[in-house]
Amino acid sequence: MNTLSRGSSFALKSQLGNVRRQVQSNASLLENCSELNNRNPRNLEFMRIARKPEGYHLNNPGNEYWNKLYVESSNKHVEAGIRHFKNGPVITASTREWALKKQLFKTHDVAAFANIGKLLAQRCLECGITSVRCDIDATNSTRYTALLNALKENGLELEEPPQYKHANSWDTWRMLKPWTVQE
Repeated sequence: MNTLSRGSSFALKSQLGNVRRQVQSNASLLENCSELNNRNPRNLEFMRIARKPEGYHLNNPGNEYWNKLYVESSNKHVEAGIRHFKNGPVITASTREWALKKQLFKTHDVAAFANIGKLLAQRCLECGITSVRCDIDATNSTRYTALLNALKENGLELEEPPQYKHANSWDTWRMLKPWTVQE
């Protein structure tokens, strides 16, 4: 039987008897911690330390990205998503989804592209993806312009930061380390 006591601790009654455990803050846990393991497989990408696949210099478009925006448009529906260079599609948003489809008048007009952009940006930010590579040329298309504007307005950057490359001792220009804090 679980009983909850007042204050910052809780009591747990088990078969072995009463065991009292304290709820600790993160600061007190970090003070006593000697080693920290981050088990997020994409942590190095977020810190800009992970290697970007370079591919061959004749590839068009190049393969130098961690996350890339793709848009697939058919006669009736639109699908946009984020493709990871190693794992394939990570996040997708489509007008085939019933919740979005019932809110739209048409599933292939400018409003549909804008709503796909809002939804995709929200899902990306919820998953921790803040920047993606975008190779889409939207100069002649109002639909793609609406999609890209919706992504930008909702907080998604359409250009990935450069990969950190450690400077040699003879280099005159050194890249700012991603883990330094600028004030």
